[in-house]
Amino acid sequence: MSEPMDGVEIGTEVTRRDVTDDESRRASRHWWDIDADDYQAEHGAFLGDADFVWCPEGLREADARLLGDVAGRRVLELGAGAAAGARWLAAQGASAVALDLSAGMLRHAAAGNARTGIDVPLVQADALALPFADGTFDVVCTAFGAIPFVADSAAAHREVFRVLRPGGRWVFSVTHPMRWIFLDDPGEGGLRAVHSYFDRRPYVEENVDGEPTYVEQHRTLGDRIRELVAAGFVLRDLIEPEWPDGHEGIWGQWSPLRGRLFPGTAIFVTRRPETT
Repeated sequence: MSEPMDGVEIGTEVTRRDVTDDESRRASRHWWDIDADDYQAEHGAFLGDADFVWCPEGLREADARLLGDVAGRRVLELGAGAAAGARWLAAQGASAVALDLSAGMLRHAAAGNARTGIDVPLVQADALALPFADGTFDVVCTAFGAIPFVADSAAAHREVFRVLRPGGRWVFSVTHPMRWIFLDDPGEGGLRAVHSYFDRRPYVEENVDGEPTYVEQHRTLGDRIRELVAAGFVLRDLIEPEWPDGHEGIWGQWSPLRGRLFPGTAIFVTRRPETT
């Protein structure tokens, strides 16, 4: 689950500019490798060891059932991080596989397997080159994994389409595109619109040599839908989780203040048609 920066290290330059797939890949692998321990220390309790949490709003797959009945299904969790979602899926009877680009996050996934005794297969690979045969999976899913971090998200959707069987589901969550208008501030400063919704340049943090160290991509809602349709998917639903009463936690720029005024997450529920 992504966490756009609301504070950066000294010497880090923040900008918006186009980046290549290679730059995005290197930045994501490096960032999540070095941040894995801190990320799990801060968010691991919220995400659980064997739970599927779609977003900082706390929507859980156990309640939402966006993936349908997964028992007996082959399921790929893309950008799985510590693989809590894949372990939850396995506990529901799915044949689940967890894939991530980051060795650091997969190290935590292996530790989670050991703690829970739920030994899901772990695969280190790129979302733009999935190491699976056509039609391998019944379901592919991700909670804030992969899609926000690849420059060519349209190609990622095509790869997911390829590894899904006809009729299979592709469900993913991302930062709601509306959030890109505002500063990454959970307080009142984050209520002021400062960016154009139509500025599609990614958020980039650079080191002193101008090399990207963190990259997160922006697409409008229309962009996301067009990419999905072009890949061959049918959009079945678009979920914008409301901030629940009693949830006072802050996750990066997600907070009760902002969450009660405008959406922070978009969840796309799609299906590969039975026939093409």
